Amino acid sequence: MSELDNRISLPAAKRRVSGASERRTVSLRVQRMRENMLAYGFLAPSLLLFAVFLFYPMFKSVYLSLHSTDPTGQIAAYVGLDNFKVVFQSGLFMQGMRVTLLFVLFTVPTGMLAALILAALTHNRFKGMRVFQFVFSLPVVLSVGSSAVIWKFLFHPTLGMLNYLLGKVGIDPIPWLTSPDWALISISIMTIWMNLGFNYIILSSGLAGIPDEIYESAKIDGAGPVLTFRKISMPLLSPTLFFVTVVSIIGAFQSFGQINILTRGGPMDSTNVFVYSIYQEAFVNFRFGTGSAQALILFVVIMLLTLIQFKWVERKVHYQ
Repeated sequence: MSELDNRISLPAAKRRVSGASERRTVSLRVQRMRENMLAYGFLAPSLLLFAVFLFYPMFKSVYLSLHSTDPTGQIAAYVGLDNFKVVFQSGLFMQGMRVTLLFVLFTVPTGMLAALILAALTHNRFKGMRVFQFVFSLPVVLSVGSSAVIWKFLFHPTLGMLNYLLGKVGIDPIPWLTSPDWALISISIMTIWMNLGFNYIILSSGLAGIPDEIYESAKIDGAGPVLTFRKISMPLLSPTLFFVTVVSIIGAFQSFGQINILTRGGPMDSTNVFVYSIYQEAFVNFRFGTGSAQALILFVVIMLLTLIQFKWVERKVHYQ
């Protein structure tokens, strides 16, 4: 082949290579676009639900928190941050937060400890253990309304089973839901039982995920059950415990149904947690401005608590 033929064929070869590369690039772009469209198609139902039931209410709450409303709940005027000032100056925030924090302290540690003990006791594969696992998981299938109605009968001052059993052992009846000293404790007992099923299932799954070889090695080394649980099970279970802690605290701050059914925030506001205060302000008094301001404050409080847990508490979590 002559030198002239080489000069002619070289640009043509370059053009063919360049054309093939461009076609490959276009094909990859089309394929990537199709994959993105398919992904957004699968995400569309979830995004629609989030937009309707999460994003829109959030933006609406921000809008309402900056306005005052008339007795019918209609927007009356723009007031800026005055609704937030009213919440802090009226004592609604401090009162609601005090009761809510007490409720969290009563329910979260006790509920997690009870679920952890039950999960540890039923972790061994003994005959008949499935029955206990089913019984301990049972509260998770009941709704808040059903659970509250059941416990309302149990807490009845004269006909309730709890006071009947206390009377059998010579203890005077307790005014479970009618005394300011006992109302929040009563709600907490019911909430611990109601959340026990979920916590138990999660912690049992965490224990089941620990390899048996580790326990066998510890047993060969002479470690007893208590030492094995403290030195092996607890560190390996720490990610599950951290998850349950975060979820339980968020759930405690958002508790509403059992309080609305059993005490309606009483007696003497002893069970008037922050969420129930929001409900009263917005849907009973029709002051949607201050109610939305309280809701946004609660959102910020929960977000800060969650960030604090991920910032400092997660450092003690042992990931395998």
